[in-house]
Amino acid sequence: MPFKKLHLCSLFSLLILIIGQTAFAQEDQKLIIITTDGFRWQEVYNGMDAAIASDKKFNQVDSAGIFTSYWDLSPEARRQKLLPFFWGTIAKQGQLYGNRKYGNKIDNANPYWFSYPGYSEILTGHVDTLINSNEYPPNPHKTILEYYNQLPAYKGKVAAFAAWDAFDRIINEKRAALPVINAFDDNSVASTDPQMKLLNDMVRTSFRPWGNVECLDVFTHYQAFTYLKNKRPKVMYISYGETDEFAHHGEYKHYLNAAHQFDQWVGDIWNWVQSQPDYKSKTTLLITTDHGRGDIKKEEWVDHGSGVQDAYQIWFAVMGPKVKPLGEIKTNQQFYQKQLAQTAANLTGHTYSAAHEVAPAIPVIRK
Repeated sequence: MPFKKLHLCSLFSLLILIIGQTAFAQEDQKLIIITTDGFRWQEVYNGMDAAIASDKKFNQVDSAGIFTSYWDLSPEARRQKLLPFFWGTIAKQGQLYGNRKYGNKIDNANPYWFSYPGYSEILTGHVDTLINSNEYPPNPHKTILEYYNQLPAYKGKVAAFAAWDAFDRIINEKRAALPVINAFDDNSVASTDPQMKLLNDMVRTSFRPWGNVECLDVFTHYQAFTYLKNKRPKVMYISYGETDEFAHHGEYKHYLNAAHQFDQWVGDIWNWVQSQPDYKSKTTLLITTDHGRGDIKKEEWVDHGSGVQDAYQIWFAVMGPKVKPLGEIKTNQQFYQKQLAQTAANLTGHTYSAAHEVAPAIPVIRK
């Protein structure tokens, strides 16, 4: 064979090998999206708010306890006390967006600023103004979870766990054909896994402070974490709810404690992921919230929705093998919640597509 033909054949073989390795690497990428409902950017970046903690309406007669746990004169020290994993690990290994002190703005694109529209925006990368109620029927739009579940390499390896019962509809569990375990669902996995059966029994017989629509986060967390360890999905969504519930009840002490516990649970998940060869250096973690809360009027911290003038302001954090470790992003930028779905997909080497328009990814700075 002439030298030129041999050389071309070698180049072609090398190209095929590179393409094959790239495709395999993409198929092996994992994604975990985690949300905590209605958790304000103000606490993420500044820690506890002394004005709220000092108000008798909101401190559960334990202002001293709140200050002992979470107060410092420095906002950086306060946020470290409240969210040690965020500021001890994500700030070193990932990126955090949404500190409006620096003009880094992440907003709801939907005009409603409450949960179903917010979660739909996160998971579909799209704003449908017809989705204007928490009682809205099953989502007509394909979520990023359903997208992954339709890919051959991810089929049957996608799952969602949530405290709030609306996620059956938000994700459209029946059409998406993936497990969505939320609130007090009967967990079908419990029939084959003794650990899941015990957790399922616990959640079904547990105290229900918010009625039948939402369970305590501890049950959502341990069901999700057990499923992650035993079933090893490639894509997972976990939604916690106590930050929103305690805020609506004006219980700032419990709101802060719930956020602190959430931070620990996220850390537990990430540390486990990094200890597993099939997840380590192959997993992207994206953390965010569905909406903000009031702050311009301090008493409105308990609420959100379009009647609360600053409740559209949110945040997100991201960490993974493609994410450059830059910590807190202080660039003056404007991004939207609807861009998070494509951001997550792109960081795992995929392009999320659906019948509806999908917003472009946020240009997260990559390694």
